[in-house]
Amino acid sequence: MGIQAACVLAAGKGTRMHSAKPKVLQTVLGEPMVRYVLHALEEHFAGNIWLVTGHGAEAVQKSVLSFAPDAHFVLQREQLGTGHALACALPALKEAGVDRVLVINGDIPLVGRKVLADFLAGCADTDLAFATITLPDPGAYGRIVRKDGHLLGIVEAKDYEISRYGAPSGEVNAGLYSLKLALCEELLPLIGNANKSGEYYITDLVGLALERGYTVKGVVCGNNTALLGVNSPLELAEAEAMLQKSVNSALLASGVLLHAPQTVRISPFAEIEPGADITGPCEITGHSRVCADARIMTSCVVRDSVVEGGAEIRPFSHLENAIVHAEALVGPYARLRPGAELGCRSHVGNFVELKKTQLGEGAKANHLTYLGDAVIGSGTNIGAGTITCNYDGRHKFQTHIGANAFIGSNTAMVAPVRVGDNALIGAGSIITKDVPDNELAIARARQKNLGARRNLGTDGEKK
Repeated sequence: MGIQAACVLAAGKGTRMHSAKPKVLQTVLGEPMVRYVLHALEEHFAGNIWLVTGHGAEAVQKSVLSFAPDAHFVLQREQLGTGHALACALPALKEAGVDRVLVINGDIPLVGRKVLADFLAGCADTDLAFATITLPDPGAYGRIVRKDGHLLGIVEAKDYEISRYGAPSGEVNAGLYSLKLALCEELLPLIGNANKSGEYYITDLVGLALERGYTVKGVVCGNNTALLGVNSPLELAEAEAMLQKSVNSALLASGVLLHAPQTVRISPFAEIEPGADITGPCEITGHSRVCADARIMTSCVVRDSVVEGGAEIRPFSHLENAIVHAEALVGPYARLRPGAELGCRSHVGNFVELKKTQLGEGAKANHLTYLGDAVIGSGTNIGAGTITCNYDGRHKFQTHIGANAFIGSNTAMVAPVRVGDNALIGAGSIITKDVPDNELAIARARQKNLGARRNLGTDGEKK
């Protein structure tokens, strides 16, 4: 058997979405739709997945490479239909030695690996196979045409005439195909665009293949909603609701505590251990991991972050690419930006922001603080209103604070600077030079008392 590959059709604009964003990048539970499709394909086609891009090609490629770095791309400069898209990919597939290709739309986020495995099993010994589903309302899906049970072809909804084909049965084309590349090479040049949309349809290959005696099969998938595409905001919301219910049901069954689960949105790519305690509304997306005995309270957003056991994320906190170690406390109203790492039993309190900062074991920054590009030792206390001045307008620099130091309130540390172990910084200081271990540093002007308040003008000078 030769090489088998997958070709994902991801060039469409998605006019009915009423958005400038490429349709396949519309998100479901925080992830672009195309990510779900590629995840389903990985088991069978790892390393052999091509995406046909068009509208917003650069954005689609950038997004896809962030989670599928070995994906291949083909550009469809003009969006002239699904048949044209496959024709654009054909040279690259042929050059790669592909013998058979699975063609799938990039806008079916509910598709899973089992669905694909079942379809592929039904494609055995065929030259061309496609998936069909039966819907109470066929909508804009292509109609399957049969006569006395025998397959005749697929007719797109716009071109379907009851007087010619009879009343539709409800069986429609799901947009999933398996084709031999030799068949594609022969028949793709023969498809035309003499239809109401003026497009080249991949569905026309079915009729052409039947005429030439190829083995063609419609793999019946019943009413499987996992193969439904997303073409409008309503369909996007419906798909997200179905996936949310499925993910949360599985988590509850595994032993995860979800309070108000209807308001908890968790990506299926996140890892939530049994015993984690999560209260909605909240959102946990990306490759996040929430360990047993961790607690995430209401109105939190967690993206690509780790929350270890015993840690508590208090309300209205936001974490992105952050690590919170065991028994640490975060929030309320805290923001952990990429590169933030909290040591065991450390505290980050209300209106504190960390970026590329390591907070040591038991260290505390409890109020109104910004710590960027910093390494802070264990047991250190950061007073309210403290900031690290890490950016000079052109470059960023690091601040190092040792263990068991005490940084007084309203301190500004101008990086690059080091504060030693057990050092004490007086409140209101601006630190521009290193402070050795065990020393007290005060960097502020001497206080002046200028007389009774009644003798002072609005500018503070004596009158």
